[in-house]
Amino acid sequence: MDWDKLRIFHAVADAGSLTHAGDTLHLSQSAVSRQIRALEESLNTTLFHRHARGLILTEQGELLFDATRSINKRLEAAAARIRDSEEEVFGELKVTTTTGFGTMWLAPRLSKLYEKYPDLKIELMLEERVLDLPMREADVAIRMKEPSQADLIRKRLMNIRMRLYATREYLETHAPLETVEDIGQHRLICQNPNSAQVAAGATLVQHLLSYDVQSTLTVNNYFGGLQAVLANVGVGVLPDYLTEDFPQLVRVLPDVESGEVPVFLAYPEELRQSKRVTAFRDFVQEEIFAHRRRIKELSGEEQ
Repeated sequence: MDWDKLRIFHAVADAGSLTHAGDTLHLSQSAVSRQIRALEESLNTTLFHRHARGLILTEQGELLFDATRSINKRLEAAAARIRDSEEEVFGELKVTTTTGFGTMWLAPRLSKLYEKYPDLKIELMLEERVLDLPMREADVAIRMKEPSQADLIRKRLMNIRMRLYATREYLETHAPLETVEDIGQHRLICQNPNSAQVAAGATLVQHLLSYDVQSTLTVNNYFGGLQAVLANVGVGVLPDYLTEDFPQLVRVLPDVESGEVPVFLAYPEELRQSKRVTAFRDFVQEEIFAHRRRIKELSGEEQ
């Protein structure tokens, strides 16, 4: 198959329009159309349904587009490896993690990374869906469980637990909270049971709800839950990495907590030599170490 025709086909399929693809490729619409017709003739099939609103891939076109999309991502990965063997730490880096960890822990610390590497361009993708790293949906992932995808370099960063928190103001103005049975007298703020979350947190919430909790506020991510706790809406089930950055939080019922949740950093084997990935990995590890030291200091102060 002619690589140039495949490149043009991919651009047309991606844009859904001969005109838009031509603009991207710096070719006339007629030139693009000729190349698509030639490709269809060589394959003896129709790749697009043509109508007034644009182009729609046929079943055969979808198959070919899946193949060219995969090839394109592989080429991008190869280009990234070549650049990383020559460049200093600058350029684009796609990082994915959960909404909670990304908004409450990672994003507030990125200023330190930019101070060191001001020419970095980080795309931070916060979602619960696990992106495909080998297919370059992202370069680096921080996840609350060990990644199962093959061909990944993975490093365990730390362990976290879900615990119960409220503000001092809330505790001063509401019923005592001395035993787990007392939780029924308070509004419980937790993740929505149907939202993506760590299993250990869901198990803890189920246990707490067994104590006849009369009022709840469920949110589909921990950031929303944190905001509600800070606003004195109730007692929240939140990850313990928040205690350093939000000193107004007070842990309640210290004997009540979830099981350990491992936090992993992962990236594709092919990016082992990437200077951008290495810089980001080292930055996160340094911040984790500093976080642990600060938590120990806070614990000592409280004692």
